[in-house]
Amino acid sequence: MSRQVTILGAGLVGSLLSIILRKRGYEVTLYERRSDMRKATVGAGRSINLAMSARGWKALDLAGLRNDLEAIAIPMHGRYLHLADGTVTTQAYGKNNEAIYSVSRGELNKKLMTLAEKEGVKIQFEHRCNKIDVPKNILNFTTGDGSEKTVNADLLFGADGAFSALRTAYTHMDKVNCSQNYLEYGYKELNIPPAADGSMMMDKNYLHIWPRGNYMMIALPNTDGSFTCTMFMPFEGENSFANLKTKEDVNAFFDAKFADAKALMPTLIDDFFTNPTASLITTHIFPWHYQDKSALIGDAAHAIVPFYGQGMNAGFEDCTILTGLLDKHGEDWTNILKEYEVRRKPNGDAVAKLALLNFVEMRDKVSDPAFLERKKIEKELGKKYPDQFVSIYEMVSFSHTPYDTAIRCIEAQDQLLGNIMNGGDFFAEMDKEGFAAKLDNWIDDYHNAVQQLDFGK
Repeated sequence: MSRQVTILGAGLVGSLLSIILRKRGYEVTLYERRSDMRKATVGAGRSINLAMSARGWKALDLAGLRNDLEAIAIPMHGRYLHLADGTVTTQAYGKNNEAIYSVSRGELNKKLMTLAEKEGVKIQFEHRCNKIDVPKNILNFTTGDGSEKTVNADLLFGADGAFSALRTAYTHMDKVNCSQNYLEYGYKELNIPPAADGSMMMDKNYLHIWPRGNYMMIALPNTDGSFTCTMFMPFEGENSFANLKTKEDVNAFFDAKFADAKALMPTLIDDFFTNPTASLITTHIFPWHYQDKSALIGDAAHAIVPFYGQGMNAGFEDCTILTGLLDKHGEDWTNILKEYEVRRKPNGDAVAKLALLNFVEMRDKVSDPAFLERKKIEKELGKKYPDQFVSIYEMVSFSHTPYDTAIRCIEAQDQLLGNIMNGGDFFAEMDKEGFAAKLDNWIDDYHNAVQQLDFGK
């Protein structure tokens, strides 16, 4: 007989996991601390649009949900860079016009909740989990009317985000290692509305970035013609949230730093002072599971900063791995959860590092001519040596290469690209016999180095 499943958190990962398990015959109940967001009339004003990539789509395919969700996804084929000197340039993500997809977090979450209920999942809203007895799997809730409620769980998943109640309960147990690290940066949601005729004010098929060294703004398209903008800045310092205290401060700052964007933002002042300034956190914990009784998944296991667009994708990939382990182990949850932890913990750590590295790239390096040249060379290498070279970005966004493998390829790729860029003008020299021979040797050395890494798990 299948176990009864309790999931904390009806967010993206919790809702998707509930659908996958329900389709396999499990009775599933989701407990969500918030009220039903589908009934809300005003957004929270603190979202970062999602960038769906290969790992996320694979999980949705496994759940049979791709067709339901493609309608709210907009392909973005590259970065559209709004540089400080007023010029613009673009940078393709892939070598064959691959795309990541802009998806509204709220709209995706609403659709997943509705699809979960359609499958027979029970969602209990306004249930805040206050305490969990991990060995006994007993959960204590406060409900929306202020009453207390106790639930005895059979199989429990914590999918309740970076400040997960289950994660917190794990930290009170013996031999549990955990950490949380905040960036000295915050973020604020802003908005670019559609034009009067409903059309988009910027190119819809790009992720727009205004890189400014130690701060930046990004904008992702929405299906209603608007763009969700997110400004990332230090909390303190010269260019920081602390120095934007008045309407005059904000107007002067945007006139100087983001003039082209400001011209498209009629509600800038209202958005800036209404929407909260939110923090950015990375969390680590080990172990991720307790016996055959409970496990962490998604942000509850590995909350990361958003700069690689992999938070949701990593959480969805957790669901993919669990699905494969159900196929492998059947109802043996002792081995399912044990192998899930072994498979996913190194990748959770790796994607956290990748996200932090990509923050530096997005806010600073993307405006560096040498960096842009390197990106062009990467694309050419991928076309010229398709069986031997795949860029780190393409590994992360357009393949299912483990994050841990991708991050271990960085050093080898740095060595390869360093050799090439130190060897002269790549595009002028690449077809000349002498340079071509050296290039073949460098590629062989790189390929041999990465073949020692495990691309299969």
